[in-house]
Amino acid sequence: MATIGFIGLGNMGGPMACNLVKGGHQVTAFDLSDTALDAVVSAGAKKAASARDAVQGAEMVISMLPAGQHVEALYLGEDGLLSALNAGTLVIDSSTIAPETSRKVGAAAEQRGLAFLDAPVSGGVGGAKAGALTFICGGTDAAFERAKPVLEAMGKNIFHAGESGAGQVAKVCNNMLLAILMSGTCEALALGVKNGLDPAVLSEIMRQSSGGNWALNVYNPWPGVMDNVPAGNDYQGGFLVDLMTKDLGLAFDNAVTNKAAIPMGALARNLFQLHSQQGHGRLDFSSIQNFYRGTDAD
Repeated sequence: MATIGFIGLGNMGGPMACNLVKGGHQVTAFDLSDTALDAVVSAGAKKAASARDAVQGAEMVISMLPAGQHVEALYLGEDGLLSALNAGTLVIDSSTIAPETSRKVGAAAEQRGLAFLDAPVSGGVGGAKAGALTFICGGTDAAFERAKPVLEAMGKNIFHAGESGAGQVAKVCNNMLLAILMSGTCEALALGVKNGLDPAVLSEIMRQSSGGNWALNVYNPWPGVMDNVPAGNDYQGGFLVDLMTKDLGLAFDNAVTNKAAIPMGALARNLFQLHSQQGHGRLDFSSIQNFYRGTDAD
């Protein structure tokens, strides 16, 4: 079992840290939110007074933070963590950030004799709680093999996408496609309902036909069609609109850098950005259904 310092205990990080404890690992955790920290401590983790305190003597460090600037500040800023870690420590960052930022932190870690893996996740809050996340990793073969047994305590699908930064590239591609699928699913459902169709009947028709996709089949965005999804809970919980907008921005920036055409991804970014600006950034991203229903102003 590993000795792990865990930084960032939000909707995703908290359940991930709890699953590490359940898996028998020794976890010392830190978050700026006392409420989030106390929830993980009650599950059996040790409480740290600071990020530096959390990583003292750790074999591995796992971070789950909102954005690239937070990751860079944590590891490379004044009093950054990389300077506090013993040589040979494995750093796993599961935040979704720009590949360039992951590569920058990874290179700095390597210079200090540390191993680094970018390991963003897919599966949402439900997957985090169930220990069923997908980890998409970028880094050396040695770092991946070392991390895999620990990641398996939090996820069921562990992929090695390639070298440093590759995990982030694969993650933004996945989330761009997810946003496109969700937006298209909402558009089709709204059109059917405007023509008098029952959204549950239409969903089943499309699910059994060529229009079936994850957003429709597993995460249906129309209220009342599916149990245990955010659409049935006023779009509370799940993956926030603001986070999807952030990820679509990462995809857009990457496309500009690599001169790639993403017309549908760019449109999805604009739709989710507008949805957020209309006051819905803290709702689940499936709430884009309301945009097509004409209820965004409600």
